[in-house]
Amino acid sequence: MKLVRVTWKLLVAIKDGLVLVGMLLFFGLLFAALANRPGKAAIGDGALVLDLDGSIVEQPEEQAPFAALAGRPQAKQYRLRDVVRAIDAGRTDDRVKALVLDLDRFGGGYPAVIQEVADAVARFRATKKPVLAYATGYTDSDYRLAANASEIWINPMGGTLFTGPGGSQLYYKGLIDKLGVTTHVYKVGRYKSFVEPYTRADQSPEAREALTALYGSIFGQWRDSIARARPKAQVAQFLAAPDKMILAANGDVARANLSAGIVDKLGDRTAFGRRVAQIAGFDAKKPAGNFKTISLTKWIDANPLPTKGGAIGVVTVAGDIVDGEGGPGTAAGDTIAKAVLKGLTKGDLKALVVRVDSPGGSALASERIRLAVLEAKRQGLPIVVSMGGLAASGGYWVSTAGDTIFAEPSTITGSIGIFGIVPTFENALAKVGITADGVKTTPLSGQPDLYAGTNPTVDAILQAGIENGYRQFVGRVAKARHMTPVRVDQIGQGRVWDGGTARQLGLVDRFGTLSDAIGEAARRAKLDPNDVHAVYLEKEPGWASKLAQSFTRDDDDDAGAPAGDVFARVAADRRAVLAQAVGDVRRLATGGSIQARCLECGGLGPSPSAGADARLLDVVLAKLGFAF
Repeated sequence: MKLVRVTWKLLVAIKDGLVLVGMLLFFGLLFAALANRPGKAAIGDGALVLDLDGSIVEQPEEQAPFAALAGRPQAKQYRLRDVVRAIDAGRTDDRVKALVLDLDRFGGGYPAVIQEVADAVARFRATKKPVLAYATGYTDSDYRLAANASEIWINPMGGTLFTGPGGSQLYYKGLIDKLGVTTHVYKVGRYKSFVEPYTRADQSPEAREALTALYGSIFGQWRDSIARARPKAQVAQFLAAPDKMILAANGDVARANLSAGIVDKLGDRTAFGRRVAQIAGFDAKKPAGNFKTISLTKWIDANPLPTKGGAIGVVTVAGDIVDGEGGPGTAAGDTIAKAVLKGLTKGDLKALVVRVDSPGGSALASERIRLAVLEAKRQGLPIVVSMGGLAASGGYWVSTAGDTIFAEPSTITGSIGIFGIVPTFENALAKVGITADGVKTTPLSGQPDLYAGTNPTVDAILQAGIENGYRQFVGRVAKARHMTPVRVDQIGQGRVWDGGTARQLGLVDRFGTLSDAIGEAARRAKLDPNDVHAVYLEKEPGWASKLAQSFTRDDDDDAGAPAGDVFARVAADRRAVLAQAVGDVRRLATGGSIQARCLECGGLGPSPSAGADARLLDVVLAKLGFAF
């Protein structure tokens, strides 16, 4: 019988292996067929449609293979430089008759990111080509783009309310105490508020002071941007007394928007489509409201990045900075360092631009990336740092390797401070009658002890390590920015700054985009900025991820995004808050290394962890028998 059982197990294993190999071959062949399908359809005349059903980011996350087939499609992400390049390419191409901004499902982005796209829209409009925007209701980010349109449409059943930055932050101290979890926090920085949700039930005065200043500056820039793009919009009145404006219109928010000059036209998608069709043409064989379109994906494919001229390397540090390896959208220390070192071995790079869009993370991984960049400097390459939407904490740590730093006025940066968190469960275990005991040969035996708690010796060592890490951070900034350590400590202490203030403080050298930084790198390498091209030092997505992307490419025949009114967006926001809470529990339990991370950054744009948090929430709800 034993021989029979062994034989049966062997046969089952062979069968499973053959099935797996067969599936891999099938999907591999399918991907190859899709990737090599004959000639892409020529792009004809029409309106370039930015149907932004997702957020704009520096580096999109890798698509999870087969997630869509399993009923768990990932939220879409659009690469910032692709969107800007597409808009700029349409300015001078006669096939592009108009630019359409479909913002019904737009997921937003950090203020600096949205402003860069808004500037591109303004450049397009300056060519006298029409720009038309449509949404059921505009968020603050939506409207920063739409304000640059020549015609702003809104669904008469919808409406726009402006909220400004800010809102409530979740604090878990009460829950942690009820569960009996002891949170040991080791930190430096009066303003290093990332740990506060685990140690307080409310916001500290220092955190409130810093956030009030940061949000005030960012919101002021938003108002200025709207005023420049659309002077007739009575935004100030809608911000000061939105209830009076809406009550005056008998509760009709869309009509109140029209009266205040915030929008130009009221109409549904069909009416909007007819208006675009007057400019771009239409297909008489299709339903009413159709118009000739040029999809964003196909337009990007038709306008690839330049490849001529001198090579300027660009390494992207986007997302949470983590130890080890990782895919796009996560700033994995080993992966990025290897990409830089591999790029240097080819010997054709003339300069290196470090594009940072990160709230920070592991101090160890941040240093790993910084040292790789310094290797490029050791080989004689000019190093220019370009900050995107945010370059805070560990993101600023990495930036200290640069010869010069570019940022935008609304970039979120600073947060020079570090911390560590160790949760222990002695009180939680005691509640259910479990205790811990044992023999310790030294004060560090079994420490940090998750079952019995930490002791004064290990607490002193861990705090000393954090303080030493902070001194290193301050020293790196002082050397890079030609300041004294005392001055860096004064503007450090974990405080977050907007790019405009950071420039005044000397943390940033110049304002400019990634293109500006590449141009500066070319000049420092004694090259003509108009005769260089960027070489992006990134890990290529695997074939499975490329296959997943091929299933999610946009379609010219898409009838449009489903409407999302203010209540639908509120529901989505509440789900995001719940996902964040679940993600925070995971981060508390698994954040093992010294961290240089920014809490405030999450309130101003899509969290780098939002996708992972949402997927974790799906798993938790499925286990509990719930569904969204």
